[in-house]
Amino acid sequence: MPDTILDDVQALLDKEVGDKRILEQILRAAQNNEVISNFERNYVRKLAEKHLGKKPAMEKKPEEQKIIPDVQIPTPTPPQPKPVQTFSPPPKVSKSNSKNTKIMLGAGIAALIVIIAAAASMSGVSDISSTPNITKTPTSQSFSIQTDLSSYQRGDIISISGNSEFSAGEPVNLVIKNPDDETVWSEQVAVKKDGKFTTLTFAGGSGWDAGIFTVMAETNSEQTTNTFSFN
Repeated sequence: MPDTILDDVQALLDKEVGDKRILEQILRAAQNNEVISNFERNYVRKLAEKHLGKKPAMEKKPEEQKIIPDVQIPTPTPPQPKPVQTFSPPPKVSKSNSKNTKIMLGAGIAALIVIIAAAASMSGVSDISSTPNITKTPTSQSFSIQTDLSSYQRGDIISISGNSEFSAGEPVNLVIKNPDDETVWSEQVAVKKDGKFTTLTFAGGSGWDAGIFTVMAETNSEQTTNTFSFN
């Protein structure tokens, strides 16, 4: 079935019905073949049914969102130090000839050299094992989220947008929490070709009491937040 959302949005703008700011945002996304969220499609569909005489479409049951499991990165095991071998000096041989004395002296010197070499090797291993593991964490400077306004009232439309360094199509989990740290809304969106993600939602409902709310964007490796007030 052809997607008529572009024609519907243009017709609604011509009739000057609905929220012009939101409709223009959806129009740009449709013209650039970017991902349009279900909330945005439903917003256009309801306006088209009311003002353009569109027949209500049979609603399909939403597909269950796939839960992307967290990737568990194994922690590398540091190398274990080698045991130091202890060498005992050769037993004394009580002989009076000078030849046996030279042999004993040579064996003692050889044992001392081996002990010094083993101690130096152990010191090197200890230095390696004591070096802390450096874990690289992705920068969050290019991962951000914001709302179109800093304050909302019950029934207002909240436009949420952000930037991500991930490639197009990668999922981003969005959550809004009330002042009691309770989740009042959540949605999973996809990153667009230009590295941005957007969606819409309504202010109000269960758990929406006056105060400072937190909007959060999260991936498997990054998280960023912003706040707005609700009166």
